Amino acid sequence: MSKIPAALNLKQFMLRQEVLKLYRTIFRTIRQVPDAGTRQELREWARSDFRLNRGQTDELAIKMLMQHANRTLKELQTSLELSGTGSPKSSNRST
Repeated sequence: MSKIPAALNLKQFMLRQEVLKLYRTIFRTIRQVPDAGTRQELREWARSDFRLNRGQTDELAIKMLMQHANRTLKELQTSLELSGTGSPKSSNRST
């Protein structure tokens, strides 16, 4: 039995792919957290947040939820970088 709804249009499919990519990025970032307890709490938070909004079908609401998740992810990445445990992001500047 497939977990993917049968009739996704292209826009819905692309949005779903963006959400999945964000989910994977969040979990990759959480792996960098040095404290095991904090790491577990963050995993539980991310899973519950995504599960809570799993049934959301309104495109605007999904995009707003993604913006919130991206801001939270950026804060976590910045905290990890400042603590010296995160990998620094590569610069997009041309040299």
